[in-house]
Amino acid sequence: MEDGSHAHGASHGGKKVGTFGLAGAFSLNGPKPLSGGEGGFVLTDDDDTYYRLLTFGHYNKRAKSEIPAKHPLAKYAVTGSGLKLRIHPLAAAIAHDQLGRLDGYLAGRAEIARYLTEEFARIPGLEVIPMPEGVVPSWYGLTLTYRPQELGGLSVERFHQALVAEGAVEFDRPGSTCPMNQLPLYQSPAMLFPGHPHAHRRYRAGDFPVAEHTHAHTIKLPVWHREQDRPLAEQYIRAAIKVSDHHKELL
Repeated sequence: MEDGSHAHGASHGGKKVGTFGLAGAFSLNGPKPLSGGEGGFVLTDDDDTYYRLLTFGHYNKRAKSEIPAKHPLAKYAVTGSGLKLRIHPLAAAIAHDQLGRLDGYLAGRAEIARYLTEEFARIPGLEVIPMPEGVVPSWYGLTLTYRPQELGGLSVERFHQALVAEGAVEFDRPGSTCPMNQLPLYQSPAMLFPGHPHAHRRYRAGDFPVAEHTHAHTIKLPVWHREQDRPLAEQYIRAAIKVSDHHKELL
């Protein structure tokens, strides 16, 4: 199963994300490269997987009409899995309409991303992680690695606050997108899952040091896609240069 939720149209080695595994799931909420406001979809070329997906989202009429009568899942068509996880039709219609313009959106994002990465790479305190060979991203966002040692040990929190004070409010420190071992769902699942065995593994801070270090040193921002967004991108570059150049005043 592939999670392509932020990678609509991205590819690796010439293959599109969503075509590597048995199935690929994509999200369609607000800022995604392909958006319907909310909801999502799954890609698969496997019939059995498709029929099982129908039981999770499209029980009764659609499941009865599309799952072959001789298939083992056909007897569950009326109830499905007891869930109703299908996308809202309006969201599907909006996303489907945008699909024809996705390549243009992605080309615009790629151009803005090229400019941003070239400029950020020149700014002390920020590091742009190069794309591996053969990777074509969809540029849902741009992540930068903060390097405090280049700015006299200035904390990432202080650096970020200064960026926001310059009006560059879309610079963001990852919050809920932290290493998952730190979240209550994995620390104390019993509140949500009363039958969960109490002897489950206790995930602790430090269990995933690379992910935790990355999270603690990441600053991210959107990648816009319109030609008229170029001046906005330039403002963000100027804000980062100013904060970097004046870092000693922030220590």
